[in-house]
Amino acid sequence: MTASLELAADTQNVTYSGTPPPFGHPMHKYFGFEPTYVNLNHGSYGSMPLPVSNACDALSRKIESNPDKFMRTELGGLLRSARTRLAKFVGAEPDEVVFVPNASHGVNTVLKNFEWHEGDIIIGTTTTYNAVSRTIQYLHDIPPHPTVSTFTLNYPTTQEAIIDSYTSHLRTAKATLAASQKADGPKLKIVAVLDGIVANPGVLYPWKELTQVCREEGVWSVIDAAHNLGQEPNIDLGKVQPDFFISNAHKWLYAKRGSAILYAPKRNQPVLKSPFPTPHAYVSPSDPPGGPEAPNFIEAFGWTGTRDPAPYLSVNAALDFREWLGGEAKIYEYCHKLALDGGKRLAELLGTEVLDKTGAQTLTMVNVEIPISDAVPYTREVDLFLQNKLLLEWNTYAAHYKHNGKWWVRCSAQVWNEVSDFEYLAKALKAVCPEVEKKFGKAA
Repeated sequence: MTASLELAADTQNVTYSGTPPPFGHPMHKYFGFEPTYVNLNHGSYGSMPLPVSNACDALSRKIESNPDKFMRTELGGLLRSARTRLAKFVGAEPDEVVFVPNASHGVNTVLKNFEWHEGDIIIGTTTTYNAVSRTIQYLHDIPPHPTVSTFTLNYPTTQEAIIDSYTSHLRTAKATLAASQKADGPKLKIVAVLDGIVANPGVLYPWKELTQVCREEGVWSVIDAAHNLGQEPNIDLGKVQPDFFISNAHKWLYAKRGSAILYAPKRNQPVLKSPFPTPHAYVSPSDPPGGPEAPNFIEAFGWTGTRDPAPYLSVNAALDFREWLGGEAKIYEYCHKLALDGGKRLAELLGTEVLDKTGAQTLTMVNVEIPISDAVPYTREVDLFLQNKLLLEWNTYAAHYKHNGKWWVRCSAQVWNEVSDFEYLAKALKAVCPEVEKKFGKAA
């Protein structure tokens, strides 16, 4: 056990030795939640355990004791250690993984490093995370205006149906590309942005199978895996071989917010000519010979300006804590079962249904229909009303959204949750949803 786990939470008098308590509400002592807060939305921002928080506090004190010494002589080795550990966690080589602040930042970095040409195609999906969807649109809006192709995805559906439909969509895009290819022009390309786990609905996407489809069809695969690290078991990037894979460590892995990884296999590192912002280590084609040569992937991403390194380095404390809890299989088994059981109970109490009835697409987030009709539009006003009612009056939250003509909540099941938390959410929703219907329904 490393030193990070031996730290005690000074303000909470929490220690980490011995056998951890059973999962469920006894785990609250290891997190800093308000006593009455019922947290069923871990997926949006993550929830940093107190052991990790204390490790970060200790690291900050160390940095401030001699900033020059730390930044100039110690940081590089510590980042290398953290990268090596995360690379092993996802089945990659250490020099194929770098840190970025968050998944949106990483996806932007990849997409904006491609050399786009008129006639190139970027494939998004109707369920693509909004910030990433907007990034795709932005790239279309500026020269040379690559074409946006959108795959329509409506749940409920099956993984098999998604794979079949997406393959067909991909081949149609390839035909369009071939028709646009000019004999004397640059070779055109298709870049597919695939979710690892869809944000809303919160379901496992068949990204591994679609990565293979992309490879067979000669299409670039960029995996927006914001929710996968720490939620999906057995991520084996060395086996799956996506072209790029970006995932947050501060969501399901328990690291400090502002920590994510960008995986780029060596074959694709030349694509990433510059991180954002462009660092000292950027190598220009016009640089005189004798200096660093591209791609200097690790060096370029290792320093992109002064920032607090604690979020990146916190992954060691996060992984230590997870090992102390019993390891990945134990964490997943509890959270997966709770997602299924809690979702079923919530649907029973609301008189609705779960989105994924077979459980085949459910990892540790579960989606449950809520009693708001299609007559209520999804607007910012409705969103804020629901949000504020749940948070300010009931002190609970699960992400709400509208999809395929129905309203849903996405509940995150974590080691501190129990089925009773889903029951409390049901009580809140049974009070709030009629207010929403009355205020915003078209007949209102």
